[in-house]
Amino acid sequence: MANHSPDSKAINSDQVEGTGENVLAKHVAFFDRNHDGVVYPWETFQGFRAIGAGLLLSTAAGFVINMSLSHKTRPGKFPNLLFPIEIKNIAKAKHGSDSGVYDTQGRFVPSKFEAIFSKHAHSNSNALTREELGEMLKANRQPKDYFGQYGAHIEWKILFDLCKNKNGVLEKDTVRGVYDGSLFEKMEMETKASKKSKHG
Repeated sequence: MANHSPDSKAINSDQVEGTGENVLAKHVAFFDRNHDGVVYPWETFQGFRAIGAGLLLSTAAGFVINMSLSHKTRPGKFPNLLFPIEIKNIAKAKHGSDSGVYDTQGRFVPSKFEAIFSKHAHSNSNALTREELGEMLKANRQPKDYFGQYGAHIEWKILFDLCKNKNGVLEKDTVRGVYDGSLFEKMEMETKASKKSKHG
């Protein structure tokens, strides 16, 4: 039996493959509305409202996301009843049964991103239908990882419903923008412009 050192176990292919900055932190930073490095439930709510989500979804997101991730990103054993998410530690909150596009350091793994579409985008190589998205979620499931499966399901379903194009599919560029955080800023601008045109 081969003798594996602790170091060789600690480094997996995703960690080696991921390059550059912690884009997962950039993805989450959009919801840090006062830019203090911490996301509270009301900021998650405000962020969802800013990208055009309804009142009910935004409220639910504020509760569920912060309650799920807060304790994983905070030091110490005792929970903070305000459920803050510390952005600098967001990689610790990565759940299982995901796409692997973020590595364990929160960095972007290009091959994992491309695999989403090469494996599951059957009708259009640059977009996912609702059925293809369901297929991807099923393929990523890890046995008995109920929390991870639920988290992945909710994240992708919300993304699909908010970001599908007029043809009812989720475009590759849109998904890329979610991973690097740029899409949220674009959606916020579009939501503001839409509100202005309605009241103009």
